[in-house]
Amino acid sequence: MIMTFLSALWLTAAAGTPAGDAALGSRSYDDYEKPAVCASCHDDIFQQWTQSMMSQAYTHHWDEIEYFELAVAHAEREEFVAGVKAGCNGCHAPLAFLAGDVPPPRPEENSRANESVSCDLCHTITGFAGDTPYNFNWISEPGRLKQGPKPGVVSPHHDTVENDFLKTGDFCGTCHNEMSGYGVWVKSTHLEWKEGPYYAQGVHCQDCHMPKAMARSAKMTAPAMVAQHLFHGAHDPGKLNGSIEVRMNPLEREIPWDGTAVVNVQLFNGKCGHKVPSGSVEDRIMWLHVTATDSEGKVWHLPVDAKGFAGEEYTIAADVLAYQDMGIALDRPDFPGVQRDGVALDAMDVGDRIFRMAYFDPQGRMTIQQWNTKSLGADYRIGPRETKVETFTWTLPEDIAFGRVEVRAQLNYQRLVQPVADFLKVPADETVIEVINTASTWFEVYE
Repeated sequence: MIMTFLSALWLTAAAGTPAGDAALGSRSYDDYEKPAVCASCHDDIFQQWTQSMMSQAYTHHWDEIEYFELAVAHAEREEFVAGVKAGCNGCHAPLAFLAGDVPPPRPEENSRANESVSCDLCHTITGFAGDTPYNFNWISEPGRLKQGPKPGVVSPHHDTVENDFLKTGDFCGTCHNEMSGYGVWVKSTHLEWKEGPYYAQGVHCQDCHMPKAMARSAKMTAPAMVAQHLFHGAHDPGKLNGSIEVRMNPLEREIPWDGTAVVNVQLFNGKCGHKVPSGSVEDRIMWLHVTATDSEGKVWHLPVDAKGFAGEEYTIAADVLAYQDMGIALDRPDFPGVQRDGVALDAMDVGDRIFRMAYFDPQGRMTIQQWNTKSLGADYRIGPRETKVETFTWTLPEDIAFGRVEVRAQLNYQRLVQPVADFLKVPADETVIEVINTASTWFEVYE
């Protein structure tokens, strides 16, 4: 059976089909085919999916720890955030959410929650409910009919319908936008894209995260242009490396030994269709570290010049504590918190520029718990096609050697701030420091 699907139906829920919170417990696991069934024909696509975060949305180490150790425990202690116990699963374990299996069994129990964002979940989504895609407000219609991006597709196993919704960023936005119970956008990757230049040019999320190539979509099909199910993003070094271009220059090439050097660093987001960092901004940290090395090999750290905007203190590395609201879930009301940044552990790191947006709990404390976010700090991330210029003014030290001084900038990225990872015993693979880019310049010191 071959059908077409009208674009007008994208935003229209099928009669009686619940979406978002209302879909909790509305289906059963048996309504959805297992990924292994799909693999029998779609072998290449299946293997791509197994290497993506879509297949690990529930089993991934940090997500498991955050959900069970913080979210569920917090939900059981505070009524206002009680919905997070089920709600996290709407995107991370949607079949468990639909089946009402919340909290799901731990990943080591190997339940169907481990299928995470599975083939049949995405290919049964017909649209979304409401005006804005967010908080898993997708509409799923499981059964023999599968939604796809192409017309005229024939399968011996299922019926197929062309649904243009699957080609749009709105499809992604149903999970890549999230609003906290306080009405704060705590994930807004889709909205960032929609407000940026790429949306206006017709470039959608799938163009970068599911690039097309000549391939077979199934064993029995002829080669054609097929969207690769890579979903590569913040967990893919190849996607991260070079995502921000970095250049730098001194204002003067020759500086007297008792003078002052001024160095500018330019950072340009020429690759990403959303802000960087994006997604789980409460967890993620990207920072610029600049050093100067004189002709005798002595090394100095250069702190960034403050710009004076409100909330800037959260964007300059400091040795301060934060994340005290983790104590709610841990039943430690006097929990002092942990080091805020993890890059300011000694004097060599204090003063690095951090590109982030701080999240604050109802008590005004910085938090990594998006469900407990009541307000946001200054948004000091790098938007699509945006350039930020950071200035480093350095009074030359008395013991600097004459001659050439090499200045180096390194832009680093971590998916989770190190002190939180250490405190919660998150496996080390989640806090690998990825070097996004580097740049260098020089100046001469003379008598």
